Amino acid sequence: MRSTYKICNPHGAFFITSTIVDWLPVFKSPPYFEILFESIRFSQLKKGLKLYAYVFLDNHFHLIVSADNLSNVIGSIKGYTAKEIIRKLKEDRNESLLEKFRQAKLKYKIKSEFQIWQESFHPQELITDRIFEQKVDYIHMNPVRRGLVKEPEDWEYSSAGNIISGIEGVLHLNGWD
Repeated sequence: MRSTYKICNPHGAFFITSTIVDWLPVFKSPPYFEILFESIRFSQLKKGLKLYAYVFLDNHFHLIVSADNLSNVIGSIKGYTAKEIIRKLKEDRNESLLEKFRQAKLKYKIKSEFQIWQESFHPQELITDRIFEQKVDYIHMNPVRRGLVKEPEDWEYSSAGNIISGIEGVLHLNGWD
């Protein structure tokens, strides 16, 4: 189902969420996380993506980002990562997960065999500093709420360490530059 979320201010900062279909746990090892990081780094360098905060979990991610054409940038990230996830699953001979993605493919997607990501990314413009800070806190508390870590900055795949402790994480927060 297509989302009704819209990007009305192309210069705004947006809280976005992308989820693996059926909440399947794809990101369970560093090589799979690296697929996401590589795509985001590329988008930062070549497509003008500005990253303010992030968290990556086993089946979804949240970002606070901005870009001149955010829908295209996120579409590109999801397209690239889907192809690379499929490639890696085949390499790892993970037939079980591949079959689940094959079954999840939406009927109208005739050019692909698999469906990795759910439709849309639910962009929500962060129009006040208070809302921005609430979303940053929400993002960083995700691994804590799931019982993965005790403190937000302990989650390796989050910008909490960058923001709370000043320790550079797996991605550079270029939105603050």
